[in-house]
Amino acid sequence: MNREEIKEIPKEQFEPAPIDHEAGERLEKPQLSFMKDAWLRVRKNKAAIVSLIILALIVIMAIIGPHLSGHDGYEQDVAKSNLPPRVPVLENMGIFDGTQKVGGEEVNKYEQMNIEEYYWFGTDSLGRDLFTRVWLGTRVSLYIAVLAAAIDMLVGVIYGLVSGFKGGRTDNVMQRILEVISGIPNLIVVILMLLILKPGIMSITIAMVITGWVGMARVVRGQVLKLKDQEYILASRTLGAKNNRLLFKHLLPNLSGVIIINTMFTIPSAIFFEAFLSFIGIGLQAPSASLGTLIEDGYKTFQFLPHLMIIPCILICVILIVCNLIGDGLRDAFDPKMRD
Repeated sequence: MNREEIKEIPKEQFEPAPIDHEAGERLEKPQLSFMKDAWLRVRKNKAAIVSLIILALIVIMAIIGPHLSGHDGYEQDVAKSNLPPRVPVLENMGIFDGTQKVGGEEVNKYEQMNIEEYYWFGTDSLGRDLFTRVWLGTRVSLYIAVLAAAIDMLVGVIYGLVSGFKGGRTDNVMQRILEVISGIPNLIVVILMLLILKPGIMSITIAMVITGWVGMARVVRGQVLKLKDQEYILASRTLGAKNNRLLFKHLLPNLSGVIIINTMFTIPSAIFFEAFLSFIGIGLQAPSASLGTLIEDGYKTFQFLPHLMIIPCILICVILIVCNLIGDGLRDAFDPKMRD
């Protein structure tokens, strides 16, 4: 570049660029609420997302599953008892083809008994369709899950909020009541309910209503004691905010993460509690179906008919695992220490 070309460069190009103060203060990235920010972090957790999809599929199957096979879950036909699983298309691949070992030899029970129908999960000792009964039992487990979540949300959260917010003598009295209730095991409460009510879902429901919310109440109380003296609470109180507004407009939204996380960890415990009670014979009673009763029926013949126990065991394990993985994902999302 010669000197003549350098002289032709206009002087305006050497002046500093104009500064736009408004553009410098503008936020390019939109502000996110706490819940939206948590959801973005949940989406990064692949295990939690896959678990949500699996749980949604289980809920859908619990609704429509009993109507898919065309067999009634309570209809008995002893002539078709203890049939192995048989599934269309899959039987051509050599799996779920209705074969079963009898006397050390593989025998097709359906051809032997001239049965043209398909029983996807086989039948139990009374000839009832296991596929239909498994999804009927899943409905009971999901009912227990929803019940546990509702009790935690309604009773445990409100009790913990009031106890921690009031403090003083009110808190002492409420905590002594809580200690008395928590000192009574759930199993004892269920047995006491059996003296008044018949064994079934109602006695389990009442037992959970009495004792199922204790853990949530303690967690919420502890968080309220930590938050109620924060500056934003004191500022709202100074501006004349009433107790109801402080509880439900300021404290409760800041407790949402803790509440959701503890609820997700309560659900697997409640499902396992119902299955255990049904397994030992003080939960649901025949002919009602739950995953616990199906496992109890299947373990008696596990050596000869393993599918009667394995199928409900797999389903209840999947439900418990996905609920725990979802809880882990929510815990990581709502915990500020886990931010990227």
